[in-house]
Amino acid sequence: MDVILKLLFSSETMELYILDCLAYIMISMAFLTFVTLLFENVPYGRYASSRYGFPVNVKFAWFVQELPAFLVPLCLVFFTSASRTSHLPNQLLLCMYFCHYIQRSLIYPFLIRGGKSTPFLSFLLAIVFCMYNGYLQTRYLSHYAEYPSDWVTHPFFISGGILWLVGWVINVHSDHILRNLRKPGETGYKIPRGGLFELVSGANFFGEIIEWAGFALAGHSIHSLAFAIFTMVVLSCRAVAHHKWYLTKFEDYPKSRKALLPFVF
Repeated sequence: MDVILKLLFSSETMELYILDCLAYIMISMAFLTFVTLLFENVPYGRYASSRYGFPVNVKFAWFVQELPAFLVPLCLVFFTSASRTSHLPNQLLLCMYFCHYIQRSLIYPFLIRGGKSTPFLSFLLAIVFCMYNGYLQTRYLSHYAEYPSDWVTHPFFISGGILWLVGWVINVHSDHILRNLRKPGETGYKIPRGGLFELVSGANFFGEIIEWAGFALAGHSIHSLAFAIFTMVVLSCRAVAHHKWYLTKFEDYPKSRKALLPFVF
């Protein structure tokens, strides 16, 4: 892996510069994605369309598209000169990242019940993003990120770590609720009940946004911030689309629920 990186980058200074550029590109992508999603829903699930390519089995799609977000970082941590992995702040931040993607790539896909196929274009773009972001986050944390020795006791790190944990729990619990909406043999959509779904339509999205916002606060870098911004843009647009769909689909949908932010929006 080190050989490949040396072929791609003439020096560590150049690689760090590229990592910074990738972070700013991701922020730009977030803006462009926001504009696009004002006119078009993300083509997956209930919004899937044949014009975005042939359908891919949902379990297969989730497993394959999320796997690079785990495998690429795994290779970067264990098969390169990851000089910063011996430092506690870097270790904890990498653990946050891996904890999410172990669940998302190795556990979540195999718990899916039913679900509509994923259009090939969405599947392909997800693979590219997971490789892109996996490299960006992990390479910076494992080889370049420098924190004070007492960073783990800093208010930014502590509050960010708490936010990450709360968001992760909300995200996993909300996915559990959605997975169990239908009894075996049942089909069709139902109104989510329980947990944070009593307050917002996009409880799972809210949890993941909080999770990566906490990661960005604890990581205190443009790289983690870029990921948090991109996540917020994509998932907030999904939450709004879901909320509008629920209100149209179900006459008895709770009118007190908000789209994403409890009591606010």
